[in-house]
Amino acid sequence: MRWLTRRGAAAALAIGLATVWGFGWRGLFLLLAFFVSSNLLTTAAKGGEGRNERQVLANGGAAALAALAGSWAAFAGSIAAATADTWATEIGRHSRTAPRLITNGRPVPAGTDGGITLLGTVGGFAGAGFIAGLALMVEPRVAVAVGAAGVFGLLLDSFLGATLQGVRAWLDNDFVNLAATASGAVVAAVAWQLCCSSR
Repeated sequence: MRWLTRRGAAAALAIGLATVWGFGWRGLFLLLAFFVSSNLLTTAAKGGEGRNERQVLANGGAAALAALAGSWAAFAGSIAAATADTWATEIGRHSRTAPRLITNGRPVPAGTDGGITLLGTVGGFAGAGFIAGLALMVEPRVAVAVGAAGVFGLLLDSFLGATLQGVRAWLDNDFVNLAATASGAVVAAVAWQLCCSSR
């Protein structure tokens, strides 16, 4: 079972070091929760294809920057978005119904960018909730912001997949994933500032 290519492993190590620098074992625990759970799902669905460095950075780069900046909400929000998207994709593969395009609801073939299923969406929500629950270990009040960020990132990923992905060569799945995880960081940080940080 190979989860990472060599360059992917190097990128993961860099993200792990940034996480440890910012939040110590607590941040590393949250990062590993995403990595292990997502890769177990991916291995079961695809047979263990190794993630390359672009995929690793797309899913964990925003979280690493948030860790270096010392924002737990942004870090956990980014991880929640990455987890939600990965769980939705891998769990949604088992759906017996055809996916529908998020923009207009039309049925599309399995694997179409921007296509969603009820099973996959529920799986994505579960992934966001999973990370939000684990984020409680550092700051109990951050859970709602993190969960919301994960769901937002999941929906944005599907929307960008349906509207922008493939329009240009660089607008690929890795770009969409990076946009989704970065948005998760921003949403969680803003929600935390507006609702919880002053309490």
